[in-house]
Amino acid sequence: MFRFLERSENTARLVEAGFRIALTRSSDSETEWKSVVTTAAVKAGYQSKYDTFNGPNVVDYLLRDPDNPSSVISVVESARTNARMVRTALTTEVWEAVNENWMTVKALLKRPVRETELPSILGTIRQQSALVRGALHGTMLRNDIYDFARLGTFLERADNTARIIDVKYYTLLPSASFVGSSLDNVQWETILRSVSAHRAFRWLDESEMTSVAIAEFLILDRRLPRSLAFCTAEMVSNLKFLAEDYGQRMPCHDLADVLRAQLKDRDINSIFEFGLHQFISDFIRDNNALGMQIEEDYRFYK
Repeated sequence: MFRFLERSENTARLVEAGFRIALTRSSDSETEWKSVVTTAAVKAGYQSKYDTFNGPNVVDYLLRDPDNPSSVISVVESARTNARMVRTALTTEVWEAVNENWMTVKALLKRPVRETELPSILGTIRQQSALVRGALHGTMLRNDIYDFARLGTFLERADNTARIIDVKYYTLLPSASFVGSSLDNVQWETILRSVSAHRAFRWLDESEMTSVAIAEFLILDRRLPRSLAFCTAEMVSNLKFLAEDYGQRMPCHDLADVLRAQLKDRDINSIFEFGLHQFISDFIRDNNALGMQIEEDYRFYK
């Protein structure tokens, strides 16, 4: 349920990243929108319906297409269905927030989204997800139910933060000569804004934005709640609580420790030397493997 809820918000963030980048490079917008679909891992499904990559088609497919199981409308409905099935395990406030989220998003996405309405609609999708999160924090017991909910959130958030970073890799640099240029830095700033981290970065670093500094912030900074390092640390923490609750350590605990070790005390320059795209691709693979192992260890059968 909470993976679905987090995915709705992060799909909105991914669309926003593509939208902002397409605006800055309107001469090649098809490449930008193709990268968004590729990063969302729905390219095959998209190409089965559309021949070209353009803003209206991509936005419609990612936000409101019922044939896309990862579209916002699909995952919000799936989250609501799951919440209804386990309603007695949720507080009234959490259930009502999930249900209101579904009703609001369903009304918002009843018809195709106009470009002028897109920023407002994406903002509402993010806000509704935050309301569910607030209800969870404020009313749920800190037991295994809460830990599984948080695990779902951070697994999905880590995956999507990594994919949003990958949008930058796919779309930014036509040649190495642009590295460190004003174009490079503007695109990195766009990525910061799409994960609501622009002001936070400015608080911590008033110097000129560089790809190295921003990548370090999004990947390694434990103070940012959407960084890869923060998400993996939280997953390790919630799994530790589950091990205490159940009196048993599972294989997923070892996978989580390995994933966290890849980020802990890591130097950002070593990541760039290794290759940013390769690093992010490996992280997405390992994070997905962790999610599947948690499902197996704790019997989350589909």
